[in-house]
Amino acid sequence: MAQPVESVTSFTQPYDPSLYNEDLAPVSPEKKTWSWVNFTTVWMGMVHNIVSYETAASLLGLGMSVSQAIFTVVVANAILILAMCLNSVAGTKYGLPFPVLARAAFGHRGAQIPVFFRAFVAIFWFSIQAYAGSEALSTVLGALIPGWNRLGAHHVIGMGLNMLIAVLAFWLLHAWIVSHGIERVRHFELWAGPLVIVLGLGLVGWALSVAHGFGPAFSEPSRLHGAKFWSVFGLTVTGLIGSWSTLVLNIPDFTRFARSQKDQVVGQAVGLPGTAILFSFMSIVITSGTLIAFGKAVIDPVQLIGHFHSPVVQVLGCLALVVATLSVNVAANLVSPAYDLVNMFPKRLNFVRAGLIAIVVGFLFAPWAWYDNAGVIFSVLNAIGGGLGPVAGIMMADFYLVRKRRYEVDAFYTADGGFRYRAGWNPKALVSLGAGLLASFIGLLVPSLSELYNYSWFLGLFVGGLCYAMLMTLGEDPVRHEDDWLVGDIE
Repeated sequence: MAQPVESVTSFTQPYDPSLYNEDLAPVSPEKKTWSWVNFTTVWMGMVHNIVSYETAASLLGLGMSVSQAIFTVVVANAILILAMCLNSVAGTKYGLPFPVLARAAFGHRGAQIPVFFRAFVAIFWFSIQAYAGSEALSTVLGALIPGWNRLGAHHVIGMGLNMLIAVLAFWLLHAWIVSHGIERVRHFELWAGPLVIVLGLGLVGWALSVAHGFGPAFSEPSRLHGAKFWSVFGLTVTGLIGSWSTLVLNIPDFTRFARSQKDQVVGQAVGLPGTAILFSFMSIVITSGTLIAFGKAVIDPVQLIGHFHSPVVQVLGCLALVVATLSVNVAANLVSPAYDLVNMFPKRLNFVRAGLIAIVVGFLFAPWAWYDNAGVIFSVLNAIGGGLGPVAGIMMADFYLVRKRRYEVDAFYTADGGFRYRAGWNPKALVSLGAGLLASFIGLLVPSLSELYNYSWFLGLFVGGLCYAMLMTLGEDPVRHEDDWLVGDIE
């Protein structure tokens, strides 16, 4: 087992084995090897995927013009990078993952609530992405294996036999990558992310050829004007943020390996808004080309590639989509629940075992039974963002406003450490979480306030964070005793 990293305090209590193991321990300086290039390629791998493509492309389906859609994507990503960087600092400074950092605000028992919800959402997203990638894999196999598509006539557990084989194969690919730990993830992302840009540029070239340049592609008029546009704008910005709101929470799972704060900030600044905006721009231009070529918006890239009758184009295109989906799923939707599950059962699980469990649970979500009913994608993303926004607000308020960016590392691993929350629960954090959730979903509960639901993530984040900061300053605050709360800076 890795040895605890020493802090500047003389903490004498032994670490509680129910709160500590090697995967939850602070990352030692020699293991902080991730440069800004690693963070850039990780984000490229997470952004360049089928669901992100469809999310950006669906803006046109909602009635936006190309310029309105690009403006929406830029605003959403500007907000996202700010939230990501703010929540990344503690992970880089102390080398701690999200489930451990959450103990500061919620207590070591209370933290299991946001950790469990975060794990559930991540595994839900894993199942969606994995099924989307399985469709791409099935397309590849259909182009290479005679008679492959005829297997679809035989149905097993709600799928054609060909799709079942593709699903099982794709799930096993995830298991192979995660079975060698976080370092294999880092090496895989170095080449997986950039590969998808090649496919995207090829499709952009096709779209511009069909549209005879950027002019016609950008000339499609908007069906949204005035107040109607701003209403949809709020919903879609919140939805776009909701698609990454899970990463806002668990970004410390990656930045704990950063060589420096500069590496993680620069890498994320290049990788998230830079490549996300570029990829969204490509998907929007390509979709505008499908409007001209086919008379309707084709937002599914697998279906789009299927319109090309060249087997070579189909195989190479869908292989790129397979790699892209593996890339985002491993980084965004397996790393986080793996750490979350380890945090729940540190005596029994490590990163690899927990990752494999997440893969199995993702299969039990049976995405093939409901994946095609994707007309409410932004409503789903909005709900996810609204549910996770308060947790992000509480954690940021705790680190920046309550703790003043000062954590005692040892306190995270002892039940009676510096946090001194009764029985491991901080009721002020739970009250703040409830207030944030109420603010997030008040638009669903009160019809006259329905417009507020378009901004659920923002409302949850600000109300949850503000409520927590105010409650923690009322009465006797256990974290403000200087004898109990000293700096544990292990940069």
